Amino acid sequence: MFKLLGNCGQIINSRNLTSCLTAKFSRSTAFILSRRKHTDTPPALQFQHIHSAANSKTFQNQRRASFSKTIAAMATGGGKDRKPPHTNRLIEEKSPYLLQHAHNPVDWFPWGQEAFDKAKAEDKPIFLSVGYSTCHWCHVMEHESFESADIGKILSDNFVCIKVDREERPDVDKVYMTFVQATTGGGGWPMSVWLTPDLHPFIGGTYFPPKDSAYRPGFKTVLLRIAKQWQSHREDLVSNGERILAALKKGTSISASPGETPPPGPDVAARCLQQLAHAYEEEYGGFSQAPKFPTPVNLSFLFSHRALHRSSAEGAQALHMALHTLRMMALGGIHDHVAQVSGDEFFAEVARDILSYVSRDLSDQSGGFYSAEDADSFPTAGAPKKKEGAFCVWTEQQIRELLPQPVTGATGGATQADIFIHHYGVKEQGNVRPEQDPHGELAGQNVLIVRYSLEVTAAHFDLSVPLLKEVLSGCRQRLAEVRRERPAAHLDSKMIAAWNGLMVSGFARVGAVLGEKVFIERAEKAAHFLRDHLFDAASGKMLRSCYRGEEMGVEQISEPISGFLDDYAFVIGGLLDLYEASLDAGWLEWAEALQDRQDQLFWDDQGSGYFSSETTDRSVLLRLKEDQDGAEPSANSVSALSLLRLSHYTGRGEWAERSRHILAAFSDRLIKIPIALPEMVRALTAQYHSLKQVVIAGQPHSQDTQQLISCVNSHFVPNKVLLLADGNTESFLYQRLPVLTSMTPQGGKATAFVCKNFTCSLPVTSPEELRKLLLD
Repeated sequence: MFKLLGNCGQIINSRNLTSCLTAKFSRSTAFILSRRKHTDTPPALQFQHIHSAANSKTFQNQRRASFSKTIAAMATGGGKDRKPPHTNRLIEEKSPYLLQHAHNPVDWFPWGQEAFDKAKAEDKPIFLSVGYSTCHWCHVMEHESFESADIGKILSDNFVCIKVDREERPDVDKVYMTFVQATTGGGGWPMSVWLTPDLHPFIGGTYFPPKDSAYRPGFKTVLLRIAKQWQSHREDLVSNGERILAALKKGTSISASPGETPPPGPDVAARCLQQLAHAYEEEYGGFSQAPKFPTPVNLSFLFSHRALHRSSAEGAQALHMALHTLRMMALGGIHDHVAQVSGDEFFAEVARDILSYVSRDLSDQSGGFYSAEDADSFPTAGAPKKKEGAFCVWTEQQIRELLPQPVTGATGGATQADIFIHHYGVKEQGNVRPEQDPHGELAGQNVLIVRYSLEVTAAHFDLSVPLLKEVLSGCRQRLAEVRRERPAAHLDSKMIAAWNGLMVSGFARVGAVLGEKVFIERAEKAAHFLRDHLFDAASGKMLRSCYRGEEMGVEQISEPISGFLDDYAFVIGGLLDLYEASLDAGWLEWAEALQDRQDQLFWDDQGSGYFSSETTDRSVLLRLKEDQDGAEPSANSVSALSLLRLSHYTGRGEWAERSRHILAAFSDRLIKIPIALPEMVRALTAQYHSLKQVVIAGQPHSQDTQQLISCVNSHFVPNKVLLLADGNTESFLYQRLPVLTSMTPQGGKATAFVCKNFTCSLPVTSPEELRKLLLD
């Protein structure tokens, strides 16, 4: 059967179910859908950030906030003073994605009991549409189909239509994406799935064009065929859906047998490196064909592998792949060159630049971080329609008009524009290939990509490198001034616990490595935000999300969405990183409490590992365990390492054992395709090699203590935990680790103790001696 694809973002099949399910599914649905083969609709050039997510229970606000109406109008491109012709019940929601659809001529419901009851009462199938607010192809399908009065009537007359923000409800998204992947061989967003009133899926796909073509039926045709077959062949649809669901329950099971142990760490790590090397692209870096998405888990594994194999060819290979990939990302279109600050410390400057952007454009005054900025925006203030990448791209003519000044001493009287155009690969006809731009939105436009090194460009125009830097910096500043006048891209101001946890990690790590307290302080502010707005102290539970409200306040929905596994795992990981950066043991204490709650809510007592969601929501048909590290690491991967770290911070050996149980549960995946779980391979390697405990005994703010801490932070030692023994025996750490009372400053100087497997090295007091112990 043909695949219902053409998506915002490809994702790998979570289990190899396609071969056993597609044939059955094809035979039963051939009368609904054309069986012609086709290739995926090529995604347009990707500018959007990568995310995941979800929406939880039915929640109806008691009033229609004018603020929500304004957001909905702005999200769909309408001015706030123009009254839209249609308004549906999504106007009562707070999710920016749901509000984007509040003026569709479709009788949309949010995910919840009201929609389920209506489907049963009227005996109608459910049409479930899942996406997120910064997804380009979600915008395309909305404009082509959901804004159509004709299609809207077909949808509303024949189906109960539910719209889900996958960033609010990752549990709902994961269940039905697993179904779509298993029955079509691929997946992505927007996701379109048809369900029985009992929520069992029977047809699924992703993007549908509005009209029929030679390769596939259009969305209108598909809707009419499904509606007809629901009336005449319902039993076939329902029974096939139930069989597929039963197969999914069996095929997605991940568990460990009693007494099973983790696979051998070195073998798995070697195979992971081999698989990454096989997928690696030498020219542009990265580990897949275009369009490429950032995969930090691959880079983390490569850096960790290199740290353990510094003198081997494999270590050199791992380092090369990681650094080349990072450099090409920094030089390419994914990096905003117009706002970049140049410097000699290339990677440090890129890190500072990214965190500066996040602090400037994605930060709430409460301390939280927003979800994303859109790929699409209006090219000009009066433009009738948004275009992909409009905020970021340039025509050659625009650059020549903005940068006409000749550069003194440049070959042939070259202007600033000549130099800038050469260095950043700008072309008169645009540098975006047609196959990357199926809707022609980027025709004639240029994405700024560094094509030459500073030295090569300087030589080409007979300039010194310092002068070239000055010229390019001035050019970027001029373009930045002009770009500030462009309509800004839509901001998804939803704040998600899991992603804020990841940001705490990022800011804390960069702050510690670079010795810049401003980043550590920003991480602390985000952690306080999490505790103030996304943590219920009474129950000890995390919440999934909150929202920017009126007058820039933080708002919550009437029935807050409970946190999912990744909300706990990513926040705990962030708190551990924040402790090592700030050495404030209060963050460890909260991490311990959250880990206890995570264990209670999500741990599988029968097969080990963590389920992604709780058992309380009966509308979620499958309780799954995420088995892939993608744009984000999987929560089980993060937890496997966090549990090991926590066991060293708290002395609770059962957490180290629980980490081993996770690794045993995922043994089959780790042995066969470790490239799918590189973050978990890191945890497996840490288990194999054991963690080093690096204890610094001294007063927190004394110079000698800070010198030892800086020594630890300036060397990449992946399998270690850092602790401060400040002499306060009443503190959390001393209560959990009484052995710290024996670790005191020697000779009146701050002292470092490096311990492993319950054996400690002789204490040292100089950074040079500590460095040798760390790298041993």
